[in-house]
Amino acid sequence: MEGKRGIIFGALNDQSIAWKVAEKCYEYGASFTLTNTMASLRMGETEKLAQRCNTITISADATNLNDLEILYNQSMEKLGGKIDFVLHSIGMSPNVRKGKPYDDIDYNYFMKTLDISALSFHKVLQVAKQLDALNEWASVVALTYIAAQRTIHGYNDMAEAKALLESITRSFGYMYGRQKKVRVNTISQSPVMTKAGSGIKGIDNLLDFADRMSPLGNATGEDCAGLCVALFSDLTRRVTMQNLFNDGGFSSMGMSSEVMERYNIGFKKEVY
Repeated sequence: MEGKRGIIFGALNDQSIAWKVAEKCYEYGASFTLTNTMASLRMGETEKLAQRCNTITISADATNLNDLEILYNQSMEKLGGKIDFVLHSIGMSPNVRKGKPYDDIDYNYFMKTLDISALSFHKVLQVAKQLDALNEWASVVALTYIAAQRTIHGYNDMAEAKALLESITRSFGYMYGRQKKVRVNTISQSPVMTKAGSGIKGIDNLLDFADRMSPLGNATGEDCAGLCVALFSDLTRRVTMQNLFNDGGFSSMGMSSEVMERYNIGFKKEVY
């Protein structure tokens, strides 16, 4: 990562995966800017991370094209050249936050979910391409979740957003790869207790279930940061348009003995 320049979206506090990615990138010699919405920068601790990583924060709403143009231009000015890597770690559902069930969602909220959590990724890529802001062989990574492929109780309309996010990855990955050799991938991460994750109903049970199902246990935020660095590096130059499961094996499991044991305990209590 020595000499590489990047932009990292979504580092709010030290629970954020984006925060851990920034620390790992800095450890391996990369320089980057940190960005989030103005409200998130005010309520979070991103400035502390910026000081630790010898960089700056730039306020930008990833759903706003003008903000993204300013972000890229200021980042290239600060870092001294075009960008080599981008992390999109953005996701929010007003329906989840408001406790709206999936079969009674607010459709205005639904559109906001799609815009913030998925269409923002298309905008990040489109503006970068229009500005010619990324170097050849640059790497763009977005964080997703297995709910894009499988129904996960309580994940609500975020599942549609993640499915759209992964589709954008393939579509834009093809075009950007052909035209500029830019790589575009997603990482499907184990559930992690972040600020966004804490808004999901029953997140504690989900974390426990996933950990019991996964042969290697849940992948941590630090694990995800390591995979991000690998995808940002030149070691993965031919990896693009992929969804990489960083979940301890959860995505390949049907049932584990640990989960079955817990089920049997509950079943016995019901019977007796």
